[in-house]
Amino acid sequence: MSNGNTVVLVGNVTRDPELRWTATGQATTTFGLAVNRRWQNRQTQEWEEATSFFDVVCWREMAENAAESLVRGSRVIVTGRLEQRSWETPEGERRSKIEVVADEIGPSLRWATAQVTKNERRGPTGEGARPAPAGRPAPAAAQGGGYDYDEEPF
Repeated sequence: MSNGNTVVLVGNVTRDPELRWTATGQATTTFGLAVNRRWQNRQTQEWEEATSFFDVVCWREMAENAAESLVRGSRVIVTGRLEQRSWETPEGERRSKIEVVADEIGPSLRWATAQVTKNERRGPTGEGARPAPAGRPAPAAAQGGGYDYDEEPF
């Protein structure tokens, strides 16, 4: 579904994905992505390069798959949307950042090969769902409630 806020990034993972769980049992993973741009300076004929860094956030099954599959240095293609979030520090300062909320993540096959393993499909009743980690509530799908994609992720 396109709403005019779609980005496609190709770059290298800068830090190992960090998998966490919300209080309601939703998996979320964050990782850094470095995107390089290279061009030739027409005046000096020298090659120049610039790097942009992005924080990528993914949810639910994709979060678990990303945490299991990606490592620092992996070359990936990420499609998603830009989202700004704001918060207040303990000192009372307002902060905000723009993140990429991923819709799809895949390996870049330009410089590497990949072995893709299809996961067992998870149904709304939790069939095939992974068990929740110790001390965490089972994901909503495993509890029979299904995911509500309209709810706020935080």
